[in-house]
Amino acid sequence: MSPRDKIESYLVKLNLSFQAVAPNTWVVRDSQKGLENLLIVLTEPLVVIRIHVMEIPSVGKEKLFEELLRLNATDMVHGAYALDGKNIVIIDTLEAEPLDLEELEASIDAIGLALAQHYRPLSKYRVKA
Repeated sequence: MSPRDKIESYLVKLNLSFQAVAPNTWVVRDSQKGLENLLIVLTEPLVVIRIHVMEIPSVGKEKLFEELLRLNATDMVHGAYALDGKNIVIIDTLEAEPLDLEELEASIDAIGLALAQHYRPLSKYRVKA
């Protein structure tokens, strides 16, 4: 089975609501797991999983970045917080070829857990609209 077909079959088996938005790119929307717009991209030999967390605020960046580094070191099971332009994301990379259902599920669940657990400590840095 090709890595693309394998990922799609895993998403179906995990009972996740997803949409293919481009070749080798899927968006997962699962409110029960706290995942809105989780992006999964197959760029062989890797599978990249990422989700937008928040915009980088103009005030308090240094304290926020320090908090994110601490969370990366102490509380992230899979993946890490990263910067992407003016945004903070969680990103995880997995190997496409040996990828199995449990590994993909663990990565997705860990990202959802991080979003839920870190919402309160990070909310004080959020840009107010």
